[in-house]
Amino acid sequence: MYLIIGLGNPDKQYEGTRHNVGFKFLDALAKEMKASEFVLEKKLEAEIASGKFNDQKVILAKPQTYVNNSGVAVKKIKTFYKLKNENIIIIHDDLDVPFGSTKLTPESGPGGHKGVASIINHLKTEKIYRLKIGIGNSKLKLARSQSSDEKRKELIGNLVLSSFTSTEKEDLKKIIKEGLAKLTQIVS
Repeated sequence: MYLIIGLGNPDKQYEGTRHNVGFKFLDALAKEMKASEFVLEKKLEAEIASGKFNDQKVILAKPQTYVNNSGVAVKKIKTFYKLKNENIIIIHDDLDVPFGSTKLTPESGPGGHKGVASIINHLKTEKIYRLKIGIGNSKLKLARSQSSDEKRKELIGNLVLSSFTSTEKEDLKKIIKEGLAKLTQIVS
């Protein structure tokens, strides 16, 4: 059994933001695999759905703890389903991956992503598969060139919480399709 976690923030105001691309990916995956409807499991602090992907039983989870505290829900889900770390896959936004690209990594540090850092901290390992969905763009270069740490954090925060443009929303369909293909490399 595999656990696929999409990172995002639960409030309606964050629905179309770059930081919620993990939730959006899980919605597409759930549709692709004809999974059950997502249901809020309060004790797990996540919306959960299940089904089969690539002939494997899969649990899909959208933590409701907000991105930066995702580890709280992930630990509860892992414990409840008695899963091994190597059967956990995190889907999340990544500023270092250019928009239009996805990157599959078997293990690595959080790279500045607080949600991933929370999961690594709670599971006490970096040996977790991650599918990174690129959200980097020209605004990121501007943010990183700012001399003030405070200004840089503010610009990056504004970028990850901004909505995709209409053109990017169309491109996102192709990006998610690419991500689904990469997912088959792990779930087998």
